[in-house]
Amino acid sequence: MVDTTPLTRAVEHFADKLRAAPQSRLQRGAAAEALGLARELARWSQAVEEPGAASREMPDAGMFAVADQITVAGNDLAVVLKNDAEVGDAVRLVEEAQKRAGV
Repeated sequence: MVDTTPLTRAVEHFADKLRAAPQSRLQRGAAAEALGLARELARWSQAVEEPGAASREMPDAGMFAVADQITVAGNDLAVVLKNDAEVGDAVRLVEEAQKRAGV
């Protein structure tokens, strides 16, 4: 079993920052960046769980839901990752998205 704690910590940290961010910051792109990350994590998880299946896109539930969306997508991905390299790649995705989001 692979230790996915670094991924779940990174996701929770980003989600906490989004929840604490002012609406103006979310509107200036942080929410869009977070939704993009949630969608990417969800696609990755789906590809592992259902190889060859048509990808389903995570819906846009609004700027105030993106913290929850990245949390769900990140935790779903953590369940299916197979090795430390994949965990490292996922953590980098989260950290890079958080930098771009500016939170």
